[in-house]
Amino acid sequence: MIQVCLNGTRGPGDSAAVPMSPGAMAEEAARAVAAGAVDVHVHPRTPCGSHSLSPRVLAETLTAIRDAVDVPVGVTTGAWAEPDPVRRVERVRAWTVLPDHASVNWHEPGAEELAAALLGRGVGVEAGLWSGTEGPARFLASPLAPRVLRILAEVTDPVAATAESTALALLATLAGSPEGPPVLLHGEDGGAWPVLRLARRLGLDTRIGLEDTLLLPDGSPAASNAQLVAAALGPDGLTGPAGLTC
Repeated sequence: MIQVCLNGTRGPGDSAAVPMSPGAMAEEAARAVAAGAVDVHVHPRTPCGSHSLSPRVLAETLTAIRDAVDVPVGVTTGAWAEPDPVRRVERVRAWTVLPDHASVNWHEPGAEELAAALLGRGVGVEAGLWSGTEGPARFLASPLAPRVLRILAEVTDPVAATAESTALALLATLAGSPEGPPVLLHGEDGGAWPVLRLARRLGLDTRIGLEDTLLLPDGSPAASNAQLVAAALGPDGLTGPAGLTC
């Protein structure tokens, strides 16, 4: 399974290709799904471009994307969208249109309560376990661990030369995770492509999109999320620029 991550914390200052409005997100999602993505992850934005978990913003974003694609659509619940853990749970309980799933960063304060609120509303939980944080240990000790939809193993090492080893170390810490939830492994920036290739070699779910990288495997700027998805599913998703495995 390959998920497309449409925008993340990036904005127009990073790339003109980053979708900000519900309509632009829907268009990007449609193109990415046509290119082979089977799941969508998005960061809803206000008209001013701010991250938001408000019911209105979420409803507009999800409705637009679902009008364009027929695949699961998930959202972030990261602290950048709502810093107050109590307020974050209140937002989830007030949602009028529900995503298929939502990512919960287990190293952030209030993760357990947030995940419980999502599960209570029938929303699948992607357990965001970041390398270099206490998230994996906290998750493995959580009574909610067996109930998550998937483990979102996030390699925060942005260096191409070391990201794969960081990813393997993160996977090793998850060896004691409960049976059942699949692992979606992905990297970011310089580590995005090496980690994606590792995930494909290991047979794990993965993701790609403008949230994780602005560049194609050859280092040129990506014109769209669809272009990244196509590269991930093609030969470049298994081998490096010179045909060498990464």
